[in-house]
Amino acid sequence: MNPSKMPHQDVEEVTELVCHEADLTDGQMKEVSVADQKVLLVRTEGRYNAVGSRCSHYNAPLVKGALVGNKVRCPFHGACFNVKTGDIEEYPGLDSLPCYKVNIQEGKVYVSVNIKTLTLTKRVKEMCSVLPHINHTILLIGGGPASLVCAETLRQNCYQGRIVMVTKDTLPPFDKPKLSKALNVDSSSILLRSSDFFQQYGIEVRTQQEVMTLNTRDKAVRMKDGALLHYDQVLIATGCRARPLSCPGSDLKGVKILQSYDDAKEIHASCMGRKAVVIGASFIGMEVASYLADKASSVAVVGTTRYPYERSLGSQIGQMTMQMLKEHHVTFYMNDSIAEIRGENGSVKEVVLKSGIVLEADVVIAGIGVIPNSDFLTGSEVEVDSRKAVIVDKFMKTKVADVFSAGDVTSFPLTIRGDQMVNVAHWQMSQAQGRVAALNMLNKPTKIESVPFFWTVLLGKSIRYTGYGEGYTEILFKGKVEDRKFLAFYIKDDAVVAAASLMFDPAVAKLAELMATGQRITRGQAQSEDLTWLQGV
Repeated sequence: MNPSKMPHQDVEEVTELVCHEADLTDGQMKEVSVADQKVLLVRTEGRYNAVGSRCSHYNAPLVKGALVGNKVRCPFHGACFNVKTGDIEEYPGLDSLPCYKVNIQEGKVYVSVNIKTLTLTKRVKEMCSVLPHINHTILLIGGGPASLVCAETLRQNCYQGRIVMVTKDTLPPFDKPKLSKALNVDSSSILLRSSDFFQQYGIEVRTQQEVMTLNTRDKAVRMKDGALLHYDQVLIATGCRARPLSCPGSDLKGVKILQSYDDAKEIHASCMGRKAVVIGASFIGMEVASYLADKASSVAVVGTTRYPYERSLGSQIGQMTMQMLKEHHVTFYMNDSIAEIRGENGSVKEVVLKSGIVLEADVVIAGIGVIPNSDFLTGSEVEVDSRKAVIVDKFMKTKVADVFSAGDVTSFPLTIRGDQMVNVAHWQMSQAQGRVAALNMLNKPTKIESVPFFWTVLLGKSIRYTGYGEGYTEILFKGKVEDRKFLAFYIKDDAVVAAASLMFDPAVAKLAELMATGQRITRGQAQSEDLTWLQGV
């Protein structure tokens, strides 16, 4: 008998010896192989568990992530999984991990994998579908991550009424963060779920439809085509739209904003071998400039601050990212802004800056911020703040009964900042809020307590960010920014409120997990040479 096989193993399963019981101590994990399938073996509370080894979001190796208690957090984008059940507990990503049987005999640890599911790296949580005789409708306005996770959470929790998702987009829910990082993607590669999936679980997705008004008294919305749609509960998850340029010439052919899949394809096609000017030096503008660096004949970035990301990430990281793009022939015009766009025969010819500098241009792309899509709420009883974001409580409820809101369009109380009302336009946060909204729709009281997690990609390098740094007064660095390998702590009131990193995994994931468990990280800890509290670095 093969000594690595467990005696009396089931013919439907492959069972292999993966280690000895004493090999791991509590809080340790190891990637092992069972029939060439990689499995994550974890020891916590004196017990061994085995789950899928790859994050269900973008397949990152979880063994390089942060293990805290019974949760492993992905090192790349912060998704979190329960190592006992494999269930996803924090986003991004939609699916859970497969779980495998662990047996210990005579001090040897064996893992069993079902032959039928051997190659599966993720699993869809069990979901029900619609029952036609149930007379209850939940309307989801918007087709982004908040609506999708809301719909899936409802079905995972035995809601069998009607779910209707209405979106202005031409596509059903898709992976929007990819658009600014890879403008020329095939639509089929970014769809989050297939049409078969929506059909199987009874989720009606109506694309290219827009809600014009919300009547909370009659519990109805009026569509652009005049049709009325009645609901019992509604989720406002309309997100934000890109802020358009308002200078003279902004209506010329060749002026673009990145809002939809079609916009991304159009920007890619119109910039190939041509002169591109990007207005805005924050996340969208910089990602677009990075993508176009080797495709357009020239790329210029115009920003109002001294360096890109100066307000969010600070001047040192901003200076480093600017240098990275300069090395790929991107030119920068900082401390400046657009005065007008001049055209010829109705198309863009040049961009005139406030400083008087004139830039040749065939295409102008604006990345100058966003506006919440809440105009359709005018005249309704739903409250919005001064920025037009929808105000919700920790349960994602508005002050109007049966009206919930989630995602980029919301202003909500952020736990890690003492319930300060904030608007956090992160993919991960939208998903988390969609889940919380669904549970509260089903009278399962659940608060939004997620820690923001964000990432940006420039020239193939990822900067990761967690927390909420607004109002920070100091940045403490580990490593050197100029070496492009660092961890930055953002300090406010003597505590770490956020962190950013490059080539320093899994530090940010670990910090996110510490923040999620309610730990206050002090300035002294961040200053210390001893980073054992940030285990795994």
